Amino acid sequence: MQTIMLMGSSACGKTTLLQRLNGLKITYKKTQAIEVINTTIDTPGEYLENRAFYKALVVTATEASLVLFVQDATDERFRFSPGQRMMFSAPVLGVVSKADLATPAQLAAAQELLELAGAEEIFVTSAVTGTGCDALLRRIARG
Repeated sequence: MQTIMLMGSSACGKTTLLQRLNGLKITYKKTQAIEVINTTIDTPGEYLENRAFYKALVVTATEASLVLFVQDATDERFRFSPGQRMMFSAPVLGVVSKADLATPAQLAAAQELLELAGAEEIFVTSAVTGTGCDALLRRIARG
């Protein structure tokens, strides 16, 4: 499996997605610092929410084969900038999280925002139910 880096706002579901993708027990945990579990890099939401930490994301991404922009479908806030994928040399995929809690309109809005950020492909997922995670894992395996 390739090394992937998860990036998104606080409470958007990055750590839960990491747990699902790595076959771990799903438990709530607030990520306080960059963590590496297996081949997955988990970043704190504050790194995206505070532009002063952007350099840390760029440096960390040098170790990643893929960067995943994670957007909570139920969150009206959008922290990614238009074209933000240009910060990274690795391919950027978009992940809409919490699909099990979102309306169709929220899912469409999250996908549109990830497209605006420059995500090359977008996957609609729920780490809790597993929806969309197999397709995402197949894409990660392809590189």
